[in-house]
Amino acid sequence: MEAADEELVESVLAGEVELFGDLIGRYQSRLVNYLYRMLRNEDDAHDLAQEVFLKVYGALDRFDPKYRFSTWLFRVAQNAAIDKIRKRRLKLVSIHRGDTGDGDGGDWELPGHDPTPYQDARNVERGAAIRQAIDELPWEYQELITLRHYGELSYDEIAVLKEMPLGTVKNKLFRGRQMLKERLSDYLTD
Repeated sequence: MEAADEELVESVLAGEVELFGDLIGRYQSRLVNYLYRMLRNEDDAHDLAQEVFLKVYGALDRFDPKYRFSTWLFRVAQNAAIDKIRKRRLKLVSIHRGDTGDGDGGDWELPGHDPTPYQDARNVERGAAIRQAIDELPWEYQELITLRHYGELSYDEIAVLKEMPLGTVKNKLFRGRQMLKERLSDYLTD
């Protein structure tokens, strides 16, 4: 039987630091997936996940075991992602090169985004439609749906993370899903 997250935290704090790898193994893919949905960039999601695990490891002694470890981890990740998004907004760069002295003042050659094998799968069109529909939702619904379906957090974990009553979380998720259902009606009929 696997040790509970909180037991692993206790063991790490007691000196068995190698057990932190077990926590990483449990949450890495969910965390990267969640961060990818927030940041829209796979490399940034992987990099930020590493940073989040480092932050969590450094602050492990401040973890309150009356809460779930996953809730705390995703709260740290959420804050880190929001910080990254804020910083990203400040880095606006023109895609126009200006005059380089050789008479070539055209646009920069930007790399294309070749499809990955996953994008070649049968449900690419539906996946894109779902992502677009989620992106068109008001932010509060986007965030809750992302936490639930991409971060794989339970309703209780989301309630603690967002500091909302459980009923409010369930209600907002229900309303968000209803909005998605309406927006995706063309894809749900076939």
